[in-house]
Amino acid sequence: MVQIIAGRKGKGKTKYLLDMANTAVKEAKGSIVYLDKSSKHMYELNNRIRLINVAEFSVSTAEGFIGFICGIISQDHDLEAMYLDSFLKLAGLEGEDITATLAELDQISTKYHVNFVLSVSMDGEELPESAKDMVLVAL
Repeated sequence: MVQIIAGRKGKGKTKYLLDMANTAVKEAKGSIVYLDKSSKHMYELNNRIRLINVAEFSVSTAEGFIGFICGIISQDHDLEAMYLDSFLKLAGLEGEDITATLAELDQISTKYHVNFVLSVSMDGEELPESAKDMVLVAL
């Protein structure tokens, strides 16, 4: 399943995502991963959540990002959920159409039974039509 937390910058998406990850890890039987563009939220996450600073890796395109995600999944067969803060920036999709990448994430989610929760800096109305049913919350 792919879920989206939508809203403009400064609306509280990161706080919502952090809280969601910290709540999920309490019930998780497998691994939880949090992807971010820096390590600044390291101390706000439960120590059972693996934080990956994507900026430390050379991921600059949507295709490279999908490969990066698949690499993480291939190394952790107990992975339950991935929380992606600043999804557009992480995936190199700022100002781009996100439809194909969301469809790929949905396929990966179904195939490997990993839930994705994405923080997207767009108003809910700006999302592509195919993504509107993925919106968990619009801030």
